[in-house]
Amino acid sequence: MSTTGHSAGKGKAAEKSAAVVIGDGQIAQKHKSPKMPISEDKPQTVAVLSRQDMIDNALAFAQRWKGPQREESNAKSFLDGFFSVFGRDRLKVDAEHEHRVEREGRREGRIDLFWSGRLIVEMKTTGKDLSDKPDGAARQAFDYIDFLAPEERPRWVLVSDFANFVLYDRGEEGFDRATGTAIPPPCASVTLAEMPKKLRYFAFIRDEEQLSPRSEPEVNIKAVKLLGALHDELKKTGYSGHRLERFLVRVLFCLFAEDTDIFEWNSFTRFVEKSKKDGSDLGGRLAKLFEVLDQDAATRSTALPPEFNAFPYINGGLFRERIDIADMSAAQRAALLKCCRSDWSLISPGIFGSLFQGVMDKQERREKGAHYTSEENIRKVIDPLFLDELKADFAKLKTGAAKKKALDQFHDRLAGLRFLDPACGCGNFLVVAYRELRSLELDVLQAIYGQQLPLGLDVGDIARVNVDQFYGIEYEEFPSLIAETALWLTDHQVNMGFSKAFGKHFARIPLKKSASITCGNALQVDWRTILPPEKCSYVLGNPPFVGKQYMSAGQNADMALVCAAIKGHGVLDYVTAWYVKAGDYIQGTGIRCAFVSTNSISQGEQVGLLWSHLYSRYGLKIHFAHRTFIWHNEAGGKAHVHVVIIGFGIADAPLKRLYDNDADGKPVVSSGTLSINPYLIVGTNTVVAARTAPLCAVPPILFGSMPNDGGFLMLTQAEKDALLAQEPGAAKFVRPLLGSDEFINNVPRWCLWLVGASAAELRALPLVMARVESVRQSRASSSRQATQKLAAIPTLFGENRQPTVRYLAIPSVSSERRRYIPIGFLDPTVIGNNKLLLIPGAQVYHFGVLTSAMHMAWTNVVTGRLESRYQYSNKLVYNNYPWPDPTDKQRVAVEEAAQAVLDVRAPLLAAGSSLADLYDPLTMPADLLKAHRALDQVVDRAYRAKPFASDRERVEFLFALYEKLVVPLAPAAKPAKRKKVQAAAP
Repeated sequence: MSTTGHSAGKGKAAEKSAAVVIGDGQIAQKHKSPKMPISEDKPQTVAVLSRQDMIDNALAFAQRWKGPQREESNAKSFLDGFFSVFGRDRLKVDAEHEHRVEREGRREGRIDLFWSGRLIVEMKTTGKDLSDKPDGAARQAFDYIDFLAPEERPRWVLVSDFANFVLYDRGEEGFDRATGTAIPPPCASVTLAEMPKKLRYFAFIRDEEQLSPRSEPEVNIKAVKLLGALHDELKKTGYSGHRLERFLVRVLFCLFAEDTDIFEWNSFTRFVEKSKKDGSDLGGRLAKLFEVLDQDAATRSTALPPEFNAFPYINGGLFRERIDIADMSAAQRAALLKCCRSDWSLISPGIFGSLFQGVMDKQERREKGAHYTSEENIRKVIDPLFLDELKADFAKLKTGAAKKKALDQFHDRLAGLRFLDPACGCGNFLVVAYRELRSLELDVLQAIYGQQLPLGLDVGDIARVNVDQFYGIEYEEFPSLIAETALWLTDHQVNMGFSKAFGKHFARIPLKKSASITCGNALQVDWRTILPPEKCSYVLGNPPFVGKQYMSAGQNADMALVCAAIKGHGVLDYVTAWYVKAGDYIQGTGIRCAFVSTNSISQGEQVGLLWSHLYSRYGLKIHFAHRTFIWHNEAGGKAHVHVVIIGFGIADAPLKRLYDNDADGKPVVSSGTLSINPYLIVGTNTVVAARTAPLCAVPPILFGSMPNDGGFLMLTQAEKDALLAQEPGAAKFVRPLLGSDEFINNVPRWCLWLVGASAAELRALPLVMARVESVRQSRASSSRQATQKLAAIPTLFGENRQPTVRYLAIPSVSSERRRYIPIGFLDPTVIGNNKLLLIPGAQVYHFGVLTSAMHMAWTNVVTGRLESRYQYSNKLVYNNYPWPDPTDKQRVAVEEAAQAVLDVRAPLLAAGSSLADLYDPLTMPADLLKAHRALDQVVDRAYRAKPFASDRERVEFLFALYEKLVVPLAPAAKPAKRKKVQAAAP
């Protein structure tokens, strides 16, 4: 037998080799280490094993050795069994147990297993230290190497405590401890349970080309960026659009297949490496490979080169379409090889969204509303929507005196469920839902069969939940391709888990079933044509986050189509159309729905418009909800979006759940509530509609004056000083001007307030007149007719609402970080512009109630938002606020506490502090906070004697009071008649 070179390390080209049959007619390359002596009387043969045989061996090995073991009594049997997994006989490769090592100046040592030139193994009792610390197994193993002859020193060092394997690679030339660090870092850490799906890390035991594993087995964002880099390199050549997207999805599948034993170990990497270094033939080779992957053995050409026949038939439609060949260069080849050298075996669902997001710029994401939700947030949808209930039902069967028939019926129920995500993107929601459904299926099967299947029964005979139970609609083609592929990959991951659980290899290759992902506009497509409602169980997802101000012309057209029956739908965000479509789709069924949405649909004016329609037209009921929390994803450049989750349906839910977030952002649930209203608090379906006058007997509120002057009546501090230096006579017409920002942050700003100015006075002020002329020109050139008319009165603000008495000012926009919106009294000589809300004639009592915790709790729920900031509404917040009906004594208490707040503030403001300083949660003076808390208490008592435990309790009380003060919303109208059908058992 000729000596051959041993190639190890993924990405290293194999040297000359002899072929050895390993089963299924496939050829593996047999390599030997140049440092390993070759014995002519002991041929280096490997048992004929297929990949499935080795996986089955590994599953049985893992079952046999699970649990604590002792080194002294079990190490030899364990290592013999380990070699047998790979079809190797330890004795035939001269792998020696208890190999003696003479150590100069120290007592003799013994290596647990010694394979000259190839491997040493150091075993420890379960739970013992495997590290490179002084007493660790790795340190002990590397110490032995120092006393071996150079030609005996192994490349590979393995330490194990039976439950864990830690592998070190000393490299082809051997790791020199004299010049390097004490011990190189481990190249892989594998548990016994993981071993069946990590066999490729030990390929050197079969003399096969070795994958150089990494210590982080999961695919991370860095790996996704590698695929993004390949995308960018190909796009530079003009290879783009559908063909590029289809190409990338196929490459993604091949990368995954290579690392999860769908393909032979490292076969795709070797296939790429065999292309020319300039990449000139790589595109053609890949095109041929994609064609072969869509051919079964019977239809493949008999003249097909062996390297292609090594790849299995995949089917499923992924490789069916013929696409243009990519012209590739050395740069594209290098980018693809970088992808090959990453580990794709544990792709997480978030990766697929990250992948797509990585090739879109920020503006595209905003326009399309493309955000990809983290698995943590996906679970906030699917757990209360269906998973919690299914698990609870299974737990009853599992702990009760259940017969096999009852478990079989529950299994039938799982296999009969159908899921629709009408904005599926890259399929993250479907992937996680499928994975969790399969996990529950495994629990059911183990409850029926235990850990061992009856003879003659395979895993494929009993696993029934499949990807064809999942449906999606996605606007863009690329993410729809990824969604379909993601479900296949997840299916294989889950099947590997089934294999481990039952000790039998299970794979659904070739692919026979697939998810139904429709590429189209979900707001124009009839969902019934994709999945008839009578077959659907659940609708879920994360529709696009596009605010009304950011919608494109096409998106506005979609809204007009779907929301035509909602008068004033122009103020609704894009996501609301999915609620309307869902309400229509689920009529007459037991389908349950849940969407992630921007929190705008549960605040402000959108609530009245949207939910009044959903209640009256469809009779929807909210089953569960997550109140506002910050959305985050698993992509780079995470978005900062405030969202809610709302679960709903036509039928009522026996148990309603309302989730809040604790200080750490973890959800805390309140269960058993009678009803959840669209503001996501406990209450009836009453919605707060815009009112033009206050609900209670309080002073009216109005917007400040609108300049509409082109900026020419406005003055900065510098402009004011310059004007008065040249025209001192203008001083009587210069007034302080405050909007939200100026009021809160004490920003000096001024205006020309020319109300009552005579013509003679104005002619004496040429600089002022120049500004007035500019106002006239600005208004005259406006495209709005109403503004053009204002050109006739250029000395005045476009709208003058300035009070003539002291007034209370409320900023229209303020930070949500503050405990209280900063409000205060202003003299009528201070002009409030349209960014302030004004209450002329307000008293200290009104100030006290409006700056209390009660009013803030109401505002927080009812008002609209500008991003996350409060956007105080006169018609929604103030005019609908249920004021208390205090006794004289209670009113005086409120007035005194309110005055105490003003008294604490006064000297601080006079000293130059701004309201922003005083109400910043980090810098709020202790005396001011104390005064506010005292005010909160007396306002609370004006409503009821019992203290309120939380803001949510305050809001629930205020809504109950509100309902007593207004005519309740009319009962829901009966939905349009449609043949009643029963959804698949949710």
